[in-house]
Amino acid sequence: MRRRLTGHSILAFALSGCVAKSAFDLATAPVRVGAKAVNTTAGVYDRITVSDSERDQKRGREIRRREERYGKLARQYEEARRDCSRGDDEACSDARSIYAEMDAMRASVPYEARD
Repeated sequence: MRRRLTGHSILAFALSGCVAKSAFDLATAPVRVGAKAVNTTAGVYDRITVSDSERDQKRGREIRRREERYGKLARQYEEARRDCSRGDDEACSDARSIYAEMDAMRASVPYEARD
């Protein structure tokens, strides 16, 4: 009988920690959920409110990317034209398709007049 009583008291003591932990988790859950909502709202707010300098940097990167692509196409076009003038029919076809892609890109690459 004594063993049973000791076993039950140890079990009750061990479970009281679990119950206390569960009660603590239950009590702090609204605070944790609220904190996540605030962090989520702050993240959305940060994504919406982009500063002018960040917008300019992003635009500059995009322009440089397009200019690099256009430069690469121009080099490929010149090489294909050279091969076409030597009689390579496939190069002529490549030159036409490259020129069409360059023509489509031309409107999106800003032009800067040189003095």
